[in-house]
Amino acid sequence: MTQHLHKPAEPNGHGLVLTHGAGANAQSPLLIKVAEAFAAGGFFVLRYNLPFRQRKPFGPPSPAGAQEDREGLRTAVGNLKEFAPRVCLGGHSYGGRQASMLAAEDSELVEALLLLSYPLHPPKKPAQLRTAHFAQLQTPALFVHGAKDDFGSPAELAAALRLIPAKTELQTIEGAGHDLMKGAFNIQDRVVFPFTALIKPS
Repeated sequence: MTQHLHKPAEPNGHGLVLTHGAGANAQSPLLIKVAEAFAAGGFFVLRYNLPFRQRKPFGPPSPAGAQEDREGLRTAVGNLKEFAPRVCLGGHSYGGRQASMLAAEDSELVEALLLLSYPLHPPKKPAQLRTAHFAQLQTPALFVHGAKDDFGSPAELAAALRLIPAKTELQTIEGAGHDLMKGAFNIQDRVVFPFTALIKPS
């Protein structure tokens, strides 16, 4: 499966491309639960396997393939615009990082970003921050982060978000690690509702 489209019963005009982390695919329990929650809220949601995962069923991505992964996301966004005029982009961990880098490269591409467990730095390597593109981000973003995430604490992430000139919000999930408990929390209240508020015109 390269992608799977969730169709809402009552469309609200928005779409969301959602992708996975380095060790997973678009069938991950977290992505499925988030996609179902957004579809229930009126979004068309496209769960998408990044190009590196399309090439091989297991194993991590190669840094040399990151640009190809971002171009895959760009294509997925274009495909979803056939169903919804206002498209957003999100992902878990590596997928969210590539989504944010793509938005930094092209600020007109999507309405907003949903970044689940953003991998701020490798575990136990807090000096290796993955924030070089944050100052170029002009796209509103909701960060959803586990209180026990070893890729960066909520406090570290909150400090990093000050680098982003666009509107941001951080939702901290108590008791959760990097996998966000595989979606075993109230996704409607903690993700769908704040994200929908973020993209509404002021």
